[in-house]
Amino acid sequence: MARARKEPEEQAVGEAEAVDASEQAPGGAEPTAAADDVAASVEAVEEPATEEPAADEPATPEPAPAPKAKKPAPKAKKAEKKPAKPKARSSAKRERAPIVRLAKPEHARGQVRERRGVVVSSAMEKTIVVRVDTARPDRKYKKVVRRSRRYHAHDERNDANIGDVVRIVESRPLSKTKSWRLAEILEVAK
Repeated sequence: MARARKEPEEQAVGEAEAVDASEQAPGGAEPTAAADDVAASVEAVEEPATEEPAADEPATPEPAPAPKAKKPAPKAKKAEKKPAKPKARSSAKRERAPIVRLAKPEHARGQVRERRGVVVSSAMEKTIVVRVDTARPDRKYKKVVRRSRRYHAHDERNDANIGDVVRIVESRPLSKTKSWRLAEILEVAK
């Protein structure tokens, strides 16, 4: 029912058509009353379009833009890598150099860690417990601090007894707690 409003250019074109129609009246005479009625009806229809629209409304209604179709995001494809170009191989094949194994130089063993202490237990089979006492000055206060630590040592022949002064050396781990072995008995207990 509502007619679309025409743009000002379209209004001018519509009026021109009405004038042309009236000029082409039969017999070349002046425009007839019927032609005037048509021109008046065209102006009547177009009059509402000349009114100023309210400030809230846009001057000319524009057709709503068609919603843009969103393209789905491209999924990452694992096999999209381009095939590698084959490298040009030289016609002459290169000979691989033979693998040469160099003899390992004999290294002098590092300093063997050893401790000197007193046997405090020989109850276990082939194992002794040696208490090693240390005395060092404190870094900050320079006071001599005495500490002791107990080591489990391997005694293959069960030679050491409680109170003996012994020398023990570090070895490979022999059990969960034992990684030292008896090197020699320095003093036998009285």
